[in-house]
Amino acid sequence: MNLLQQTIEKIEDLDQEMMAKAQHRVDNLIKPPKSLGKLESIAIQLSGITGESFPSIDQKAIIVMSADHGVYEEGVTNNPQIVTFEQTLNIAKGITGVGTIVKVSGAKIVTVDIGVKEDIPSDAGVIIRKIKKGTDNMAKGPAMTRDEAIKALEVGIEIATTEIQNGVNLLGTGEMGIGNTTPSTAILSVLANCDPKEITGRGAGLGQGGLAHKIDVIRNAIATNQPNPADGIDVLAKVGGLEIAGMAGVMLAAAANRVPVVVDGLISSVSALIAASIEPNVKDYLITSHATEEPGGIIASELLGKEPMLMMDMCLGEGSGAALAFPIIEAACSMMKNMPTFEEVGMEI
Repeated sequence: MNLLQQTIEKIEDLDQEMMAKAQHRVDNLIKPPKSLGKLESIAIQLSGITGESFPSIDQKAIIVMSADHGVYEEGVTNNPQIVTFEQTLNIAKGITGVGTIVKVSGAKIVTVDIGVKEDIPSDAGVIIRKIKKGTDNMAKGPAMTRDEAIKALEVGIEIATTEIQNGVNLLGTGEMGIGNTTPSTAILSVLANCDPKEITGRGAGLGQGGLAHKIDVIRNAIATNQPNPADGIDVLAKVGGLEIAGMAGVMLAAAANRVPVVVDGLISSVSALIAASIEPNVKDYLITSHATEEPGGIIASELLGKEPMLMMDMCLGEGSGAALAFPIIEAACSMMKNMPTFEEVGMEI
């Protein structure tokens, strides 16, 4: 049995008894019913995930997966592909968007080269787990083999499991990969059974052919590869990306270890859809952070059955939205731990 299958078999339902206890406590805290809104639902979810009445979130990490894409050859973006390499180094230095945001909550960033085209220096503070130097061009054939897709999923599982074993009790997912809104949109088009025109956005910058060209590339890639929407790994292999697979693996590992995991924007949400297609119970362990500006974000959230907590007009990626959500999740834990019930303070209602 491979690591992926072992992980899937460990994923269980949330602790319904503990959630009922958490719901009872939340309903009796010294406040009007439901007055703290999503903080209340997050707290109850955390109790179901952890099996604890007072969940503790004191060690946090964003795992950022970096990889390049062969479909870059099709001119879907005007950004140089070398930016993947350069920004991966900068993410590890903590100077990009996600690095500045995590300083607020004291979270660490774990940067992983799972498929960057260039060779990352060994002293760059990046974990080198390269499956291959970027995917193949999905416009001409599968982005990767099924075996490569599974290996990439397992890299995410291994990295997340190591962090959890080292005490991390809240994970976030992030990515870096020039051109990665193209495979993300292709995956979403297949899983949502919709035309790419309905959900394709600008990403970080369009190539000379503009939006129409990007849409055509995605349509042609789907037509060429015929991914099976009932098989998430097949979709991932044929029109996906290595960093998308890595993040999905992180989510599977989090669920298997009963640790909450925060989903970032479009690309992270697409990874969540892949993870949920492999094991539907993963959805219960996810907390969606923000509503991305990318047009596919709404459909991805609807397919996940999750409502993002923040409306910040963000579309950076890197795990920046997940990092921004960390303090809110900590606040939900503080509410449970530090706010008494009416009975505890001797008040009658």
